Amino acid sequence: QVQLVESGGGLVQPGGSLRLSCAVSGFTLDYYAIGWFRQAPGKEREGVACISSDGKLYYGDSVKGRFTISRDEAKNTMYLQMDTLQPEDTAVYYCATDLTYYRGPGVCNPGLYDYWGQGTLVTVSS
Repeated sequence: QVQLVESGGGLVQPGGSLRLSCAVSGFTLDYYAIGWFRQAPGKEREGVACISSDGKLYYGDSVKGRFTISRDEAKNTMYLQMDTLQPEDTAVYYCATDLTYYRGPGVCNPGLYDYWGQGTLVTVSS
């Protein structure tokens, strides 16, 4: 059974950092496309950072240079290091996989993904 469980969200001041974790089970991180997505109130879900099946990293334009996606295959865990957080980064963050082999920049399209975690709330506020 495929499961994804996010953790690490919380309240942080502007300019601060957080690291989100996504513990997965039922599949391996080294083959399928995986990613982090977020949804702010009243907005559509958007791709934040993704890893394609060939290991390439893709980032949304608003987080490039501030966020870093990584994975630890031995721990079956994916991470999102978020630095220089801004109030506009406030959202529920989700990790997801589609259990298919996918390459290319479209890997961060939320519509590709079938399996989602429950989400973790990140609030950036002073």
